[in-house]
Amino acid sequence: METTHEFVDQAGTLRSLSGRLSETGKVGLSSGKATRVFSITSGKGGVGKTAVVSNIAVSLARLGKKVLIIDADLGLANVDVVFGLAPRYNLNHFFAGEQSLETIMVEGPEGIRILPAGSGVQKFTRLDSAQKMRFMEDLDNLHGEFDVVLIDTEAGISENVTYFNVAAQEILVVTTPEPTAITDAYALMKLLSTQYHEKRFNLIVNSVRNNDEALDVYRKLTMVSGRYLDISIDFLGGIPFDRRMHESVRRQKVMVELSAFETLAGNLAAGTRSTQAKGSLQFFWKKLMSFGNGG
Repeated sequence: METTHEFVDQAGTLRSLSGRLSETGKVGLSSGKATRVFSITSGKGGVGKTAVVSNIAVSLARLGKKVLIIDADLGLANVDVVFGLAPRYNLNHFFAGEQSLETIMVEGPEGIRILPAGSGVQKFTRLDSAQKMRFMEDLDNLHGEFDVVLIDTEAGISENVTYFNVAAQEILVVTTPEPTAITDAYALMKLLSTQYHEKRFNLIVNSVRNNDEALDVYRKLTMVSGRYLDISIDFLGGIPFDRRMHESVRRQKVMVELSAFETLAGNLAAGTRSTQAKGSLQFFWKKLMSFGNGG
């Protein structure tokens, strides 16, 4: 496995390369804008991360964006369940060398495309370099088809979690007001900061009673990170607790009636923050490759 120092050296080189690629106009979008890649992650399970991903995806699609969701929880699939889909193939078949990404991709509501994960196969919870390389090559064939890529990572701080978070342009951390969820969100940001030199994070606080409660979580995290870490955290918003959200998950339906999801999607679509610091879509593919070379 590569050292953190080696990874940082590769990242600097690839960021420079990404800038040159962007200048050539090879961004692959019909609108001429670069595809934007977001990882949606959490330090703790059970915070509603997948529900947030799916609802933001639908909201983005309704804004006219072409959206791809990658279910990166390779041991416990969730995205296809939330959408009520029963895909014939999933990423387990891809990493086993049996299917291509194109053949496993399925369509969800509003034209969203999904790369579903599999469940109950532990060997894919830590990908080897050959699997990562093949994943990058097949993703590269999809280049230019999407406006937004949303990566739904697994919870925690496993190697796969860091793999997808470091490769994405923007990291969206989902937490709740529960003390354990806040603590684990901080632990994830600390790991990504100290070991992989990530300095920019976005925060979504789910299941809040009101916006003040969401802001209180944000203040707690910024206070402790400001004391111990050299990072910036942007507050993207709070998602109010709504029993219909939990019911929609049980019914395998996506609920986007909450204005919070529409607001989040609008902000992401508008590009209120520049993603150029971490590069374009080509950079995402290349970082996946470089991260994989260490095994």
